[in-house]
Amino acid sequence: MSQILSLAIAGVAAGCVYALVALGFVLIHKATGVVNFAQGELMMLGGFAGLALAAVGWPWPLALAGAALAVALCGLLAERAVLRPLIDQPHIPVVMTTLGLGFMLKGGVTMLPGWGTETHALPTPFAGRAVELAGTPVAADHLVVIGVTALLGLALFIFFRHATLGKALRATAQNPLGARLVGIPLARMHGLAWALAAGVAAVAGVLLAPVTFVHAHMGLIGLKALPAAVIGGFGSVPGAVAGGLLLGLVESFAGFYAPDGIKDVAAHVLVLAVLLWRPAGLFGGRAQENA
Repeated sequence: MSQILSLAIAGVAAGCVYALVALGFVLIHKATGVVNFAQGELMMLGGFAGLALAAVGWPWPLALAGAALAVALCGLLAERAVLRPLIDQPHIPVVMTTLGLGFMLKGGVTMLPGWGTETHALPTPFAGRAVELAGTPVAADHLVVIGVTALLGLALFIFFRHATLGKALRATAQNPLGARLVGIPLARMHGLAWALAAGVAAVAGVLLAPVTFVHAHMGLIGLKALPAAVIGGFGSVPGAVAGGLLLGLVESFAGFYAPDGIKDVAAHVLVLAVLLWRPAGLFGGRAQENA
C-alpha cells in the first residue's frame, strides 16, 4: 500500500502538469478553433523565465507569478503579431504557423549563450524534502505541484463563472456569432485566450522545473499533454484536467509495474482505448458544451 500511495501521488503530480498544459490547448481551441502546437514551447519559456527571476533573487512564489505574467504577455503578443492576421484562413496554414512559432521560441532560447544550450536547476525552498503521509514518505515537490494546480484550478473556475471577462470568453467559445452580436470583441477574447493559455503553461513549466530541470527541450514534455486533451474531449476544460490526471497515473504505474518502454507508449495506448470507447473523449458531447 505504501508503494501504491507513493506511485499515485507521483502520478497525480505529473498529471497536474499535463493538465495545465492540456488546459492551454483547450482554451485556445475553444476560443479560436486553433490547435496551438507551440504550447509546449510556452511551457519551456515559463521554466526559463522562472529560472531568470530566481537568479536575480526573487523568492520562488514570486518567480512563479512573474514567469506566468511574462509568458502570458508573450502569448498575447504572439496572438496579435502572428495569429491575428490569419483569422478566417484555412486551418492548415494556422497550425503550421503555431509549429513555426514553437520552433522560433525554442531556437531563440537556444541562441542565448550559456542558457539555452545547457540544463539548469531551478532552486526551490522544498527541493529534496519529504513529507510523511499515512506513513509513506512523499516528495515535497509533488505536494507543491498538486497544491498549486488545485489553487490555480479554483482561480480559473471562479474567473470563468463569476468574472465578466471570464463569462465573455465562455460566450465566445460557445457561440462566436452570438457573442459578436451582443458586442463582445472577439479579437480581444482571442488575445485573452492566448494570454491565459500561455500563463498556465508557464506555471506548468516552473512546477516541472525542479523535477526535470530547465532545458530547451522541455517543450517535448509539454506535447505529452496533447493526448490528455484528446482523452478528456478536446473542447472540455474539465476534460483536460481529468485527462491529464488519468495520463499521469497511467504513466506512473506503467513505469513501475510494466516492462521497460511501456511508459513511453502508455499515453498513446490510453488515447486509442478511450477513443474506441468514446470517440468524443471522456467529457465530449453535452459536457463539452457546458465546459
